[in-house]
Amino acid sequence: MKDRAELVATVLLAVAAVATAWSSYQATRWNGEQAKAAGRTNGLRIEAARAQSLAESQTQVDIATFIQWVDAYVRGETELADFYFERFRPEFRPAVEEWIATKPRKNPDAPLTPFAMPEYKLAAATEAERLDAEAEASAASMRLDIQRASNYVLAVVLFAVSLFFAGMSTKLKQPRLRWATLAVGCLVFACTAIWIATSPVSIAV
Repeated sequence: MKDRAELVATVLLAVAAVATAWSSYQATRWNGEQAKAAGRTNGLRIEAARAQSLAESQTQVDIATFIQWVDAYVRGETELADFYFERFRPEFRPAVEEWIATKPRKNPDAPLTPFAMPEYKLAAATEAERLDAEAEASAASMRLDIQRASNYVLAVVLFAVSLFFAGMSTKLKQPRLRWATLAVGCLVFACTAIWIATSPVSIAV
């Protein structure tokens, strides 16, 4: 009976040691995946901020030229008004043309400015939104990698617990106590192994 218990304990010690090493490796791998995802996220957010800054700068240019055009138009300075109109940015001009078509001076339901028109679209703003969405997806992936790494760290702890019980069982004199301790170790190992078997694996290439 004692020899059988020692054999089970030896097997448990061996497989638990391997499982501990594997879980440690996977925790390290997922920490690396998290670091790469964090780098991607930061890069995307920087690019999104640049695109948003460009969109804001372009909007300021559009507002400035629009104000000058309106002033010239109201004063009846047709040549100057045409001068400003010709210098509207290509993204802005369609919105102004559609706004003028609504007859804003006579139509109370017309939008207050061309900037409220659906035709006013900035490619830089669209790009910023796309990059923000990609950054959020990357951040979600990063959070998932952190959770996976934490799961493997917890597995290391649990496998270490099973190692402790397996080692303790070899020191005990009473058979019942020895088998009870060994059973606890086997149970902890089995439950942890089943749980960790469902976790994703990261392999270095």
